[in-house]
Amino acid sequence: MAKLDLDWLHVFIEIYRAGNVSRAAERLGIAQANASTALNKLRLHFGDRLFVRTTQGMAPTVHAQALYLELVDTVERLSRLAGARPGFDPATATREFRICMTDISEIVVLPALVNHLRRIAPGIVIEAERISVDSPRRLESGEIDLAVGFMPHLEAGFYQQTLFKQDFVCLAAADHPRIQGPRLTRAKFLAEGHLVVTTSGTGHAIVDKVMAQRGFERRVALKVPSFLGVARIVAQTELLVIAPRRLGLALVQQERVQLLEPPLRLPPFAVKQHWHERFHADAANAWLRRTLAELLGEAR
Repeated sequence: MAKLDLDWLHVFIEIYRAGNVSRAAERLGIAQANASTALNKLRLHFGDRLFVRTTQGMAPTVHAQALYLELVDTVERLSRLAGARPGFDPATATREFRICMTDISEIVVLPALVNHLRRIAPGIVIEAERISVDSPRRLESGEIDLAVGFMPHLEAGFYQQTLFKQDFVCLAAADHPRIQGPRLTRAKFLAEGHLVVTTSGTGHAIVDKVMAQRGFERRVALKVPSFLGVARIVAQTELLVIAPRRLGLALVQQERVQLLEPPLRLPPFAVKQHWHERFHADAANAWLRRTLAELLGEAR
């Protein structure tokens, strides 16, 4: 049996996280052919295919799943024994970060992040995916680098940092025949039809809870699963929608909608970034966290 090479283990870990050999090679800064060679040697060493092609990418076998956490721990221990953690130079790095986030963050966070990276880290690729019930497990395994949003359900083992606080505004069509800002009365608010977004991870449950407590019974005319099309719908109808303020400020730049203060005080919520403790000291992960905190901090 061939001696197990440490570089092969890095390839195994990155294929597991990325679900793709070429993407793993990009993250490691090596040729795809070298990554494929390392994978073939790993398959021979462990007597298992380790990863199989599926419609979702390279999926780990049962044996690979059993090996993953043990191999990650082994690589981390060897790095500590070597006496130094690898650094991270964003200007020269060529790798991909995967961030799970809400649809709101796709609108508010991604443009600022991508424009910033283009200037200081042109080799970095961001892959965004939606927050799901599987996100905590994927953060722990390293398949996801960070989660950004409102995630109060995360359990022990996760670090978190508040990026900014959000409160709520109301949006209406700019030419709405009965509604003009800057503030809505209770009567006008309740007289109109409402659009409600049912997505999770946005703090929107706060809105429903407070309105129920205060006796605000909205006449809901439309429910949608995402904020991504909300501005267009509001601009072309007479519906109102409650949305986080930063999202509202972005949407008034995209469509003919107006931003109004709601007729009741809705408590704010914190938008945070979350990561697993296993990657707290990882130089690349720490750099990404600092970058987001600087871009999205309260001063902005």
